[in-house]
Amino acid sequence: MLLYIVKRILMTLLVLLLIIIFLSLLVHIVPGDPATTILGPRATPGLIQKMRSAMDLDKPIYVQVGNFIWNILHGSLGVDAITGAPITKLISGALPHTIILAVTSLSLAVLLGIPMGVFSATHPNSWVDRILAMVSISLTTIPSYVAGLFLLIIFAVELRVMPAMGLGQKGDTLDYIKHLILPSIALAITWIGYLARLVRTSLLEVLNETYVRTSRAAGLSERLVRYKYALKNALIPTVAVLGVGLGSLMGGAVFVEIIFSRPGMGLLIFNAIQVRNYPMVRSGVLVVAFLFVLANFIADLLYTFLDPRIQLNKGQN
Repeated sequence: MLLYIVKRILMTLLVLLLIIIFLSLLVHIVPGDPATTILGPRATPGLIQKMRSAMDLDKPIYVQVGNFIWNILHGSLGVDAITGAPITKLISGALPHTIILAVTSLSLAVLLGIPMGVFSATHPNSWVDRILAMVSISLTTIPSYVAGLFLLIIFAVELRVMPAMGLGQKGDTLDYIKHLILPSIALAITWIGYLARLVRTSLLEVLNETYVRTSRAAGLSERLVRYKYALKNALIPTVAVLGVGLGSLMGGAVFVEIIFSRPGMGLLIFNAIQVRNYPMVRSGVLVVAFLFVLANFIADLLYTFLDPRIQLNKGQN
């Protein structure tokens, strides 16, 4: 198990290194000069060169990558090209709001999607199963930004029962939660439908396994067989995709945060891309990528715990 964790950590570091290299290459591939975009067309060549030097764009790519990694090892992500503020400070102010949004959305998807899938699997081919199938399939086809626009128009503009934008009043927890409801629902809708279908399929497959039929033949109650033995194994694929889901929700939060004007990582990166703020884009994308890889790593450990056979197979490799 320890060897597996070490391998995953090394793989994570390799992925992050490749992302840093890709982002360093990207700024040279995309048309236009970030320094000229930031300073405007009337900037003098000397000022443009000074800005390029401040962003390390006048250095070879391997030097840019080396300097960036060196700064990371010393707890720094560089300086924002627009405001001159430390990027770590800007990210630390925006990141908690994005994490709260993503975790809340994933929790909502789990709380609604899993019971829907379990009920469908335990009542196959019933009229309720057919209705839930239609609902879950419909939900999976709705992009988060479309759901966000509809929720915004219906509940904030027309009915005026929910706030439209922002985080709410500073220090007011209830107002913060109220501003979180619509964005979290918009972000969770697709995953509610996806988890419902995934759990239904997995549970139906497990319920047909030999050990389940044996448990029934031994006289165990149907409730015990379904929810203690079958559901635990049926949830293993679900747990496996939750890490990917959290990473996907972090990415989807970009659109949701723009629609609802939530000052999170999505809005921070979007604004940086608009003005070609290369240091902010690079650091922001790297942080989101790190969280995505970390979520996958945690999910991997979790479903290893749920199924000891996976751990045993890893130990034999």
